[in-house]
Amino acid sequence: MGTNSREPQLLGAGTLDRMARILAARNIDPSALAGERSDEPEQLHPLDALSAGMPPRYRTAVADHPQVLDWTRQVADAAIAPSPGARRQVTTGPSLLMAGVVGAGKTHQAYGAVRELVRNGVGVRWRATTAADLYAELRPRQGVDSERELAIVSRCPLLILDDLGAARVTEWVEEVTYRLINRRYNLMLPTLITTNLAIRDLRSYLGDRVASRLAQMTTRVEFEPVDRRRHRAAA
Repeated sequence: MGTNSREPQLLGAGTLDRMARILAARNIDPSALAGERSDEPEQLHPLDALSAGMPPRYRTAVADHPQVLDWTRQVADAAIAPSPGARRQVTTGPSLLMAGVVGAGKTHQAYGAVRELVRNGVGVRWRATTAADLYAELRPRQGVDSERELAIVSRCPLLILDDLGAARVTEWVEEVTYRLINRRYNLMLPTLITTNLAIRDLRSYLGDRVASRLAQMTTRVEFEPVDRRRHRAAA
């Protein structure tokens, strides 16, 4: 039995005109459809990928505080490549406790520090949360495994814990804070903590157990008592 073969059909001028009108109506450039297609997916630069996961306000944050930059160098020096030739990853390292008034630039420096690590070729799995949001996520409720969530945050290689001390103190808040800080203290995981409280007030807010561990695991950075947000708004 023979096989029927069909000749390729040529499109008439009228058909081509209709296709052109349809593409124009949909704002599609015909030349883009005719271009060469690459089988290789476009590679996103690590810093661009990191910034995409950050709040828009901090996607261009730059760390320029001397103590914060020193912290990034220490964490980078402790980074380890999981295999020969692989990118070094954040594993263990020191922590920072950044204290200052509202608007002093602490959160900006924290996000900038993470960007500085990636800019210098260090890979990092990280998470950022305010203390108030963290307590809300961990509060026991139906359908949520709070213990699992706490374990995930506790073991994250790099954590930004923003606004520690802003939430109302209860026995439950104090206990959760202790468990989180104690786990990261034992695992020697780098943590960037910001607070609006004076360092001398942290002990009365957090309790002796948390304050003692923070004293050992963090370098304390005191920011100038200037609200930079108001200064920028007034400029």
